[in-house]
Amino acid sequence: MWDFSVGSAMGMMMRTLPFIVLRMAVYFGITLAYILVTGAGAGIGFGVGALGDPGFQASSAFWGGAIGFGVVAAVMYWAREYILYIVKAGHIAVLVQMIDGKPMPEGRSQIEHGRAVVKERFAQASVLFAVDQLIKGVLAAITGLVRGILSVLPIPGASQLTGILHAFLRIAVGFIDEVILAYAIRTGSTNPWASARTSLVLYGQNYKVMLKNAAWLAIIVYGLSLLVFLVMLAPAALVVYLMPGAWAAGGFVFALLFAWSVKAALLEPFAITCLMQVYFKTIEGQEPDPEWDARLEQMSGKFRKLKERAMGGRSRPAAGAQPA
Repeated sequence: MWDFSVGSAMGMMMRTLPFIVLRMAVYFGITLAYILVTGAGAGIGFGVGALGDPGFQASSAFWGGAIGFGVVAAVMYWAREYILYIVKAGHIAVLVQMIDGKPMPEGRSQIEHGRAVVKERFAQASVLFAVDQLIKGVLAAITGLVRGILSVLPIPGASQLTGILHAFLRIAVGFIDEVILAYAIRTGSTNPWASARTSLVLYGQNYKVMLKNAAWLAIIVYGLSLLVFLVMLAPAALVVYLMPGAWAAGGFVFALLFAWSVKAALLEPFAITCLMQVYFKTIEGQEPDPEWDARLEQMSGKFRKLKERAMGGRSRPAAGAQPA
């Protein structure tokens, strides 16, 4: 079925409890901010709408809530690279340490250690974010290659099937970009562009194994997220009921936010830990295949850009680093 150990991944999750608590504080805090600011916006709109008729008041409350929701969404859009830098990458750094069986340094917490490692590998949040965006672009190109292979197979209804499969693979691949970042942390390279290039080539030449496991994890993660969404519909509807004005769809939106927060805080790190197990085990002893390097360069502009930056950057292994 799959090549990862659920028990081992859960054990590492428990051992990184400080980061799990941090993730819960961040992502549940974001959900709470959406609810509070949307409710405040709806309340302000309801108050302003009192100057008009009931229809105007309901409309004002709705648009006030929508503006509040949009304000939080805009703040989160601009904060996304710092969340990646401080929360996600730091957690990955500690997980890599545990996968390799290395003890945590004495005298500093997991969160302090994770931040120090990330800062050493990626000097600024903008660098990590830029690398991550290029990685996602290359992964999308590999997924498109898989779809192209499937589309030529003599299967009845292949075009409809490949469309559905492509959408599913895009969801599954969403977990892999952070595994690629983990490679840079594990090898100790301070040229993130070069390490991303190498890890993507290694991923490409092992894409069948990685996609199979990513697909299983997508089923597990999104299945559990759907369960959380259904459970949270009732309390989310109660929150909307307490808001003034016409926010009938708000219960659905807030339940989605609760499900997203559980997925981001708990389920995503579990999936990434599982994929890190598979990736590091699969590439052990392998060298990047020049044919795959050339193939990625031909089919992905993002990979060509990554390669150009890799060739222009410096790569020096950190002291005591163990290449994968």
